[in-house]
Amino acid sequence: MDEWVDILDEQGKPTGKSCLKSEAHQKGLLHPTIHVWLYTKDGRVLIQQRGKHKDTHPSLWDVSVAGHVAFGEDIKIAAVREVAEEVGLTISETDLEPIGTFKAIHKISNDFIDAEFHHVFLGELKEPLHQLTKQDSEVDALDLVPLLQFAEETWGMANTGKYVPHGTLYYKTIIKEIKNRL
Repeated sequence: MDEWVDILDEQGKPTGKSCLKSEAHQKGLLHPTIHVWLYTKDGRVLIQQRGKHKDTHPSLWDVSVAGHVAFGEDIKIAAVREVAEEVGLTISETDLEPIGTFKAIHKISNDFIDAEFHHVFLGELKEPLHQLTKQDSEVDALDLVPLLQFAEETWGMANTGKYVPHGTLYYKTIIKEIKNRL
């Protein structure tokens, strides 16, 4: 679905300009997204397998929930909306803990450059996996993996064929922040 997004400068600040998401991707314009990592108190992390028809990183495992921030939308409100859309979980803004913003640029093709600032949040998953409802158009599968297994598979990207290549610093930050809350 194409939607309007805010355009950001190199430091992640709004430029006052906006365009369709497709144009931002075509021109490599920086725009905001959200990443929500859901974890359980017993040390498991919710991961999603991206849909096989996605434009970027199809069928790879990724963050619990990810999505674009719509033009003029508050970042936390976008995160709450995306959690409801992608995994069918109703949360509030107070359930989300911001842990950082990561600049990411992935050149998918000559006319598709995914240039984003990921606003990353943590949230405790209190519902069992079987009660989540994945968004079939975006998500092929959901899984809960032990934090140690997740760390082994992502640090240094030892399993590059399985996960979206967000980079070692990104994954180390997520793992450290979750571990600090257990």
